[in-house]
Amino acid sequence: MNALTTLLGTEHPLIQAPMAGVQGAALAIAASNAGALGSLPCAMLSPEVMERELAAIQAGTDRPYNVNFFCHAQPEADDAREAAWRAWLAGYYHEAGLDIDNVPAGPGRVPFNRAAADILERFKPKVVSFHFGLPDLDLLDRVKSWGAVVLSSATTVEEARWLEAFGADAIIAQGIEAGGHRGMFLVDDLTTQSGTFALLPQIVSAVTVPVIAAGGIADAAGVTAAMALGASGVQVGTSFLCCAEATTSALHRAALQSEAAHHTALTHLFTGRPARGIVNRVMRELGPMNPVAPAFPLATTAMAPLRAHWEAKGSGDFSPLWSGQNASGCREVPAAELVLALSRGF
Repeated sequence: MNALTTLLGTEHPLIQAPMAGVQGAALAIAASNAGALGSLPCAMLSPEVMERELAAIQAGTDRPYNVNFFCHAQPEADDAREAAWRAWLAGYYHEAGLDIDNVPAGPGRVPFNRAAADILERFKPKVVSFHFGLPDLDLLDRVKSWGAVVLSSATTVEEARWLEAFGADAIIAQGIEAGGHRGMFLVDDLTTQSGTFALLPQIVSAVTVPVIAAGGIADAAGVTAAMALGASGVQVGTSFLCCAEATTSALHRAALQSEAAHHTALTHLFTGRPARGIVNRVMRELGPMNPVAPAFPLATTAMAPLRAHWEAKGSGDFSPLWSGQNASGCREVPAAELVLALSRGF
């Protein structure tokens, strides 16, 4: 037992990272039943699906679990930027035989809101976590009113201090090695982003709440190293992507277990916010960070038909193949086996 296991009510100070689009309730249940904190990502779920997944988790485990949301500000529509983005993609649409003029504009991911809180309150999960800061105070107070522990990600010391000041009960120190979306929310400058083992001890020194290390941790040795630098626990994502309970596609699994996984980059082409994934054709040809890409989450709409087209042909050239810089832990094993292996590092 330590400060984090006491706070979360788990056997191990280990969080299975919420990974939207590649998992559902099954992975969260398996991780929680194995003694970690399983997580359900809700950023891409409709209210109906979210309610169904939460019901499945409560039927599948009596242990604590985490429900994760994005809390970004929705951008204003920018017709000129959207037109420029579609002009950049027009050649790819022509190559695929698709009509870019038939792609409607869409809102993409929706931030945590009152409707989500209404559903969540009926289930009262032990832990609620956020990406891109924290929600408005009235929503945060509502989450805390039913006794939920609140977590959020910090990518800088300044973000960690901000999160502690505004109510986070524990902070996830997200190093630049981490796969998926950067949790950065106070600045947009990628030069402010540090590696996990540089960032972690600085955040530990700057705040009084428990700090959870995330990014590049794939095995027990990485867990031990994070704990030696002052972490109260760790969050692991990429290593769970090939677990039997994950819904990761065959294309994505193959990429994670290939030489391609040795080359990842931060890109905002797929959503509009920097996120780490395996470098593929569209990242190479457009540049992983292209200023024409619309603001998060509006970039997704025009990219989605290209992704669907090429995935149907067995290609991940236009897919967000999210991965951290260390995919060495990706194995086709049950999540419980991975939890046990990682727990040997505590």
